[in-house]
Amino acid sequence: MDPKKQQLPPKENALFKRILKHYEHKQYKNGLKFAKQILANFPDHGETLAMKGLILNCLGKKEEAYNFVRLGLRQNLTSHVCWHVFGLLQRSDKKYDEAIKCYRNALKWDKDNLQILRDLSLLQIQMRDLDGYKDTRYKLFELRPTQRASWIGYAMSFHLLKDFSTALKIIEEFRKTMQDNKSSYDYEYSELLLYQNLVLRESGALEEALDHLETYSTSICDKVTLAELNGQLMMKLDRQDAASDIYRNLVSRNPENRDYYLKLEEALGLTTVEERIKLYEELKEKTPRAQVPKRLPLNYAKGETLEKLLDTYLRAAIQKGVPPLFTDVQSLYEDKERVEVIEKLMNGYLKNLHETGHLTETDNEFKEPASILYVLMFLAQHHSYLGDTDKALALLKEALDHTPTLIELYIIKGKILKHAGDYIGAYEALQEAQALDTADRYVNSKCASYLLRANRVKEAEEMCSKFTREGVSAMENLNEMQCMWFQTECARAYDRMGLYGEALRKCHEVDRHFTEIIEDQFDFHTYCMRKMTLRSYVELLRLEDVLRSNRFYWDAAYTAINIYLRLYDQPLSENTGDNNLNTANMDPAELKKLRSKQRKAAKKAEQNKAEEKKKEEKKAEHQKAKHGGNQDDLDTQPVEDLVPTKLERTEDPLGEAIHFIQPLQHLAANRITTHIMAFEVYYRKEKPLLMLQSLKRAHKLEAGNPELHTCFVRFLKYRLDKFESDSPVAQVSILELNKLLNTTDPTQLNEDFLNKHQESLPHRLQAARSMAILDSIQRERALSIGTSLQSHLEGRILPNVMKVLEWLEGSEFGASCDEISLYKKQCSEVFHHTLAFRAAEPDDDAASIPNNDSNSVNHNHTDDAPDS
Repeated sequence: MDPKKQQLPPKENALFKRILKHYEHKQYKNGLKFAKQILANFPDHGETLAMKGLILNCLGKKEEAYNFVRLGLRQNLTSHVCWHVFGLLQRSDKKYDEAIKCYRNALKWDKDNLQILRDLSLLQIQMRDLDGYKDTRYKLFELRPTQRASWIGYAMSFHLLKDFSTALKIIEEFRKTMQDNKSSYDYEYSELLLYQNLVLRESGALEEALDHLETYSTSICDKVTLAELNGQLMMKLDRQDAASDIYRNLVSRNPENRDYYLKLEEALGLTTVEERIKLYEELKEKTPRAQVPKRLPLNYAKGETLEKLLDTYLRAAIQKGVPPLFTDVQSLYEDKERVEVIEKLMNGYLKNLHETGHLTETDNEFKEPASILYVLMFLAQHHSYLGDTDKALALLKEALDHTPTLIELYIIKGKILKHAGDYIGAYEALQEAQALDTADRYVNSKCASYLLRANRVKEAEEMCSKFTREGVSAMENLNEMQCMWFQTECARAYDRMGLYGEALRKCHEVDRHFTEIIEDQFDFHTYCMRKMTLRSYVELLRLEDVLRSNRFYWDAAYTAINIYLRLYDQPLSENTGDNNLNTANMDPAELKKLRSKQRKAAKKAEQNKAEEKKKEEKKAEHQKAKHGGNQDDLDTQPVEDLVPTKLERTEDPLGEAIHFIQPLQHLAANRITTHIMAFEVYYRKEKPLLMLQSLKRAHKLEAGNPELHTCFVRFLKYRLDKFESDSPVAQVSILELNKLLNTTDPTQLNEDFLNKHQESLPHRLQAARSMAILDSIQRERALSIGTSLQSHLEGRILPNVMKVLEWLEGSEFGASCDEISLYKKQCSEVFHHTLAFRAAEPDDDAASIPNNDSNSVNHNHTDDAPDS
């Protein structure tokens, strides 16, 4: 259309400016009213059509919004307003690449538009397009050289690109402009100096960085950070004497900071145990009430010195009544000598307390009746850690008889039973603790966690509802609060129960939380520059780049990948809601009753969900009408519902698994499980080179890993079955495998592996798995090797035994009911507290006992304490 026809008369032009003003003030109804007036006389005015679409988008009418914006763009392709509006719509849908294209088109027609340039720079830093960000910040710097954000943004663009010299020049020029105006206490100037020092340190100019700190020490307000940076630089420049003085001052300033003591050790160049003990004796005299200088020597001391220090430390804690004493010294249990000393001392205390009421024979002054309680509590945890559950429970019973109202005792009892595999007993103990103090959020969370371990999801939700918002279901509220420990535990519980759709929904919810956190950084791009929190901003950007390395994402991804692999191997049938129920042995009447119950439950759930959705929509419309549409920002858009039935019946389970595995390959590449899971996915997709890549990465991390061995065996078998000997892939595989393995014959490889690791239970399991995969004739031999529970075997712990049971029950081996029952009977003799090995009783609640799979035991964490 002719551009002249797109120009409005003065009256309508004034109305258009009012539309812009009402949009900025979120007065959307007034904006629509004025847009209607203009379009009544000029129905083809592109910019008005685009603004109407933008306002409709803010009111949640997305489809109409896109229609109007596209129509406006067709009417006026040379309008920067139309392109800018189209970019804003794309940004609201998180289509950042498309939004950047729209902004660039807008700048073709108005290259000096500040607002478009700012919006473009935000998207570029969000997408980490650092070269584009540098160009945009330069343009903003040219247009507004007097603004502080122009200088800082331009300098930071060079810093992020590691062009430190240019960044430092810009910062120094900007610092000079601030110097004349600074007051005696100028926090923003101080932060600029610390940021400048950060760039100096990262550039490798350590001498200049140290000189810089000395020059501007009076202007830096954060004196602790100043001292810490001085100490770091002195250490890197090999000025240990000066560094030791700095760290001594820091220790005296904060005697409970563990890092200061370790840095002081390093600065003093202490290597022998005697030198370290002497240092801590000296520091204890200066700060007698500090705990850290008393605790750290225990990590180094040996022999009589160790016993003397431990005796002093343990007695002081027991006399004071410190419940988490075992947690405090648990890191010492890696050394057998320390374990023996601790056990000897604690048993001595217990004996003396029973006989004389004192902790030691020589201590006749202190006599506290509660001391025996804390000794019993410690010893119970001690024996549980060493695997003696019966003794641990006996000691704990004695403690409970002494003081039945101490909450910590019930928490410890729950933890002991949880580690022993008795999840029902564990949550019952925690429920008793919760009943003693209903206002304690930690105990409430711990109880909910143990209920989830016992697969009692509904009860766990009810437990959490005591601390969630009223009027909203606990599950929804916990999702809103991004309570990821609950969601990952929920996912595991649903997985164990065979409710794969529900488990996947929880995994995807966690995945969405990480996406939201990445998107939330949008607000900080301008805020941090305005407030001059530059070091924190750089830290934030670097954190966001590796965000999915967080353990909560790992837990969710691990569960989701395993479920998708299972769904690929055994797709759910169309007429059942649950593929994991044991329906094979049901009689027809029971099966019919179950299917009917499932259909009714599914129908009711769909009705409830539809009703809830209608209520939410009505509530949202009411809020918008009440506040004139000022409830939702442009970027807040409704999220697609996660429907369990759709998730578990996905058409591409391996594609979904890859969605979860790819971030782990980049951010959790140091975990061998990442590459083993990647191999499993690519094995099913029949991608031999990607399989080989995963195996090479895993082998580099841990060549003797038992699960990796099975992956190698399967790959070698796959090569023999699928490859032609003269194909390029076969030749590459042989070349790479010869570098990694002694033989490329899978049977020989497995026999060598078994002979080398005869005494290790996890290795025997993988050798048995490989044997059964390679040759079905050797099934009986594989069974006897994999299910051996001889006392001399290494790794005879509950998680490893549960893995054997999972293998027997899985489709890969397909053990008979008699074989599984025999193995369970063997296990119950060793792990008689574990519910999974007990014979089912008629009145057992099946839903509360975990299925016999690997997820029944948490393999990834030594403890499951949720963040309260």
